Amino acid sequence: MTVRRIMMLSVHTSPLAPLGGKKTGGMNVYVRELAETLGAQGIEVDIYTRKSAPDQPEVDVSLGDRVRVIHVPCGPAQVLDPDAVYPYLSQFTAGVFAFITKDPVQYDMIYSHYWLSGWVAYKLKEVWNIPIVQMFHTLGHMKNRISAIKTALPDVRINTERQIVDWADVIIAATPAEYNQLLWLYHADRRKIAIVPPGVKSELFKPIPQQIARQKLGFDDECHLLLFVGRIEPLKAVDTILEALAIIQQTQPQALKNTCFAVVGGNPQDPDAELARLLKMVKALGLDEMVRFMGAKSHDLLPYYYASATAVIMPSDYESFGMVALEAMASGTPVIATEVGGLAFLVRDGETGYLVPVRDPQALAGRILTLLTDAQTRQKLGENAAHLAREYDWKQVANQLLRLFNDQIRHNTPSVVINRHTHSGYLPPLH
Repeated sequence: MTVRRIMMLSVHTSPLAPLGGKKTGGMNVYVRELAETLGAQGIEVDIYTRKSAPDQPEVDVSLGDRVRVIHVPCGPAQVLDPDAVYPYLSQFTAGVFAFITKDPVQYDMIYSHYWLSGWVAYKLKEVWNIPIVQMFHTLGHMKNRISAIKTALPDVRINTERQIVDWADVIIAATPAEYNQLLWLYHADRRKIAIVPPGVKSELFKPIPQQIARQKLGFDDECHLLLFVGRIEPLKAVDTILEALAIIQQTQPQALKNTCFAVVGGNPQDPDAELARLLKMVKALGLDEMVRFMGAKSHDLLPYYYASATAVIMPSDYESFGMVALEAMASGTPVIATEVGGLAFLVRDGETGYLVPVRDPQALAGRILTLLTDAQTRQKLGENAAHLAREYDWKQVANQLLRLFNDQIRHNTPSVVINRHTHSGYLPPLH
């Protein structure tokens, strides 16, 4: 038996949301691009996500003929922080059952993303008895260990993650580091864990002549463009980039001539607390003329941003993988990243970019200076990055996952037709 139809759960965030918005990032990209790749290979994929705006259609088919994004009522129809979604998970689960009662289908397995989705997956499995494959993307225990996060995550997340580790039939770890974190912090059964990295859409993210990319976006041909892409939140450490630029401005101001730092993410027209803090910091450091806050951008525009950049900078306190780094590398752009989590695994220091210590603006300033002033090194790193990124093409990654999925469903009770007769009407409460 081989997999034919997959349910994917991305409860708290839609794969259709623009990158860099509130609580949108690498996980959104992962779910969307994997679904598109599987759909192109003949697999039917339904992605269930919460309805976060009143005008969202119940079903969106924009990702391809075999891919549906299904928006399920789950609390108020607005963007919520993940912790605020948790009390509505029973409503979400009931909404999934209600949708399938109207549109009976047969799923071979559930691929759930993040801890909230893992909870829902287990409640569905209790009724349907189909395998759960879980990917956490970020782990609560790891976030709690990061000093930059002042408030510990609630116990409910950690406890739920521990339960999901037991419930899941297969756990996908993006890197060997995450594999070890699951063993050490969650005491996961090593036989359940498979290391499969995220992929990159090679036909979208590829080297583009810099002049063409900059013309597309309206950037000056002569400038050096430093780029950050991602959510605007403290653990992304955008402030460390600003501190590094201030160091260069004080010590070697000539190196910053014709240099621009663009931040893709957030909403400058309606800044949240972290973005407002960064805007004040820019003024205080005298970087007004150099820094541009671009807001969240469509994923289809990102290849032009990456190709326009002299370097992409990811100084995060924690990244389970680092999809932005992979996309930038595929675009032929060197990456400067902190030596944490997936970034330490993905970016090869001195070969495809540079790794620097966490919260070390002096070290970051040194690496920025190298890429601003040494065109030969910049070109070599970019070429190496594009070559390495080809190993992560989504088609190859999807094939690895399909082999795992097929192995799992062959060892599981055959799928049932999911309709009103298979739903018992009982939905366990949150606990």
